[in-house]
Amino acid sequence: MKIAVASDNEKVTEHFGHCEGFIIYTVENKNIVSKEMVQNPGHKPGFLPVFLHEKGVNTIISGGMGGGAVDLFNENNIEVIIGAKGLSDEIIQNYLSGNLECTGSVCHEHGHHE
Repeated sequence: MKIAVASDNEKVTEHFGHCEGFIIYTVENKNIVSKEMVQNPGHKPGFLPVFLHEKGVNTIISGGMGGGAVDLFNENNIEVIIGAKGLSDEIIQNYLSGNLECTGSVCHEHGHHE
């Protein structure tokens, strides 16, 4: 299983599309077996869900995300967890232990700065 955390400076970002990159954790039996940072290739509508799907990601964790992006991730069979805050490594540990607290809020108002 691969879990991506949208991150800026090792912290969960508020908006996945504008993050510095994605820390992709490979997990087996609730243990992290590898971790890699993948730079964000750019925020283009509809691109990132396909990009992460092609990387084998099963779950995306972010602070916030628009409803359209949530739908696109779901169409690519990627579970979406939003409302997370904190250090990426702590968030992944909390997720794996079943203790991740999220608001579940969907980002409705955000600017696209290209």
